[in-house]
Amino acid sequence: MTTVNEKTKTSRMVRVAMVTAVICILGPLSIPIPISPVPISLTQLGIYLAIYALDKKGATLATLLYLLIGAVGLPVFSGFGGGIGKLAGPTGGYLIGFVFLAVIGSLAVDRYPDSRLKTAVGFVLGNLVIYLFGSVWLSVVAGVSFLQALAVGVVPYILFDVAKMLLALGIGPKIRQLAKRY
Repeated sequence: MTTVNEKTKTSRMVRVAMVTAVICILGPLSIPIPISPVPISLTQLGIYLAIYALDKKGATLATLLYLLIGAVGLPVFSGFGGGIGKLAGPTGGYLIGFVFLAVIGSLAVDRYPDSRLKTAVGFVLGNLVIYLFGSVWLSVVAGVSFLQALAVGVVPYILFDVAKMLLALGIGPKIRQLAKRY
C-alpha cells in the first residue's frame, strides 16, 4: 500500500524527469552563426519552462540532470552535441550558467508568481550570470579578451534571448497553473 507521501515523491520525480526531457529536446535545436563558436539555442527556453513547471529545487535539478545527461555523451547540447568535451569547450561556461538561471529565475517566479515584471527581472539577472560565466569561459578557452568574448558570445544573442524570455513570460503562467494540478 502506497502512502500519500510516496505518491507525492513519485509525482515530483516524474515531473522533474519530464521537464528534463523537454530541456533535452529543446537543447540540441540550435542555429550556428558564423562569427561565434556559440550557436543560438533553445536551451534557455527549456529552462524558463522548467522554472514555471517546477519549483526552485525541481528546476535546478532538471537543469543539472540535463547537464549530466549531456556530459555522459548523449547528444542534448546545441547542435546535437554531447560529452564532457562540450562542457570543457567554448560553450561550457554558458552551459554551467544555465544552473544559475534556473536558481535565480525560480526565485523570482516562486516569490512573485503574479508579477511578470519581477519574473522578467529574475530572468534578466539569470541571463547576466550566464553571460558572465560564458564570456569568462570563452575568453579563457579561445584565448581572447573578455570584451572580445562578449562581442562574439553575448552581443549577437541578446535579441534572441529577449524573444525567448518574452515567449516564456507569455506562456509560463499558464504552464504554472497546469503544473499545480499535478
